[in-house]
Amino acid sequence: MPSTTKKSAAENREGGQRQQRQRRYVREQAKKRKKEIAIWSGVAVALVLIIGIIIYAVNSQQSPGDIAGVVSYSGLTRNHVTTKVNYKQNPPVGGDHNPVWLNCGVYDQPVQNENAVHALEHGAVWFTYQSTLSDDQIAQLRQLVKGHTYAILSPYNNLPAPIVASAWGLQLKVNNANDPRLAQFLKKYEQGPQSQEPGAACSGGTGNPISQ
Repeated sequence: MPSTTKKSAAENREGGQRQQRQRRYVREQAKKRKKEIAIWSGVAVALVLIIGIIIYAVNSQQSPGDIAGVVSYSGLTRNHVTTKVNYKQNPPVGGDHNPVWLNCGVYDQPVQNENAVHALEHGAVWFTYQSTLSDDQIAQLRQLVKGHTYAILSPYNNLPAPIVASAWGLQLKVNNANDPRLAQFLKKYEQGPQSQEPGAACSGGTGNPISQ
């Protein structure tokens, strides 16, 4: 009988130790899971921050290409000249120009390139159209620039596309006045970051627009 009692006591101790080991194992596993969750949560937060930084960087460094079809030109000179200038772009998007800028507004006759380029330097957007453009499309263009104090609209001889939008160093060619990129171009580049003389006037120069 005593040996049986000792055996039972030993078994009880062993059983108690086994339970302690199991409880300790469960606690350790729970701590491990919490640690893993914390690590992966930190990784997820870091990834979100990295993605956010990348998106911000991309958005803050948008190039002219974010409006499809916009072509950019660099290395444009800015000298004041009183002679006619042979511009490389048609219509011109910058370069040497007349000392007097063109008054912004709507014109029903072609304007002088050298004066218009000076207005582009001040941050104006210049919309030109072929003389064969329909009256309803011309009306749409006039409506587009209405109320914009740094926009010019005029017909243009020998234009390479039905409608061309120009700003300093930038140009967009489209086929129709309904093209939504025209409004996008105006919104982005009227007194936009390409302006060489931000805040300079687009009135008090030369030219008599039929409307402002």
